[in-house]
Amino acid sequence: MIIGLTGGIASGKSTVVEMIKDAGYKVIDADQLVHDLQAPGGRLYLALLDWLGDEILLPNGVLNRPKLGQLIFSNEEMRQRSAEIQGTIIREELAAQKDYLAKKEDIFFMDIPLLIENGYQDWFDQIWLVAVSPEIQCQRLMKRNHLSVEEAKMRIDSQMSLAEKKPYASLILDNNGSLDDLKEKVKSAINDLTSSS
Repeated sequence: MIIGLTGGIASGKSTVVEMIKDAGYKVIDADQLVHDLQAPGGRLYLALLDWLGDEILLPNGVLNRPKLGQLIFSNEEMRQRSAEIQGTIIREELAAQKDYLAKKEDIFFMDIPLLIENGYQDWFDQIWLVAVSPEIQCQRLMKRNHLSVEEAKMRIDSQMSLAEKKPYASLILDNNGSLDDLKEKVKSAINDLTSSS
């Protein structure tokens, strides 16, 4: 059984991932995968270099992320081209990791922040959504990233809303309460998995 895990920015998804790992399950982390692929010599690194040239590199040969971000988000055309180039490679690499783990693990998780936006739904037997109210999300994001209310709201608004994601979820982990509340919910969800499989 393969479970997709998703949630908006500052929803507490990373905390849930840690709890799942602590319970002994393997989790494929899409953000970490992207990071590895963007390291010098990685597939994304080479594709971006091929597309944009070495002006996107720092003197030490590492990607200049702020500059890359500025270039890509400067206009819609650049953003779409980046999504095409990076999206294809990321999907291929995630698929390879998924197939590899499927041979070894009966149950494992894949943590994909833009799972629904990028159309990964059909990869999974279940989708777990970490959900939090917009108010709490905004407070947590301001605190975590030292942002103003406006900046935090802009980042939250740039993502698909929770209401739009909910219909895709087999399980909604409500994270408006305390950490202990969340632990109990994750524990009970994992127990349900092991008893049903």
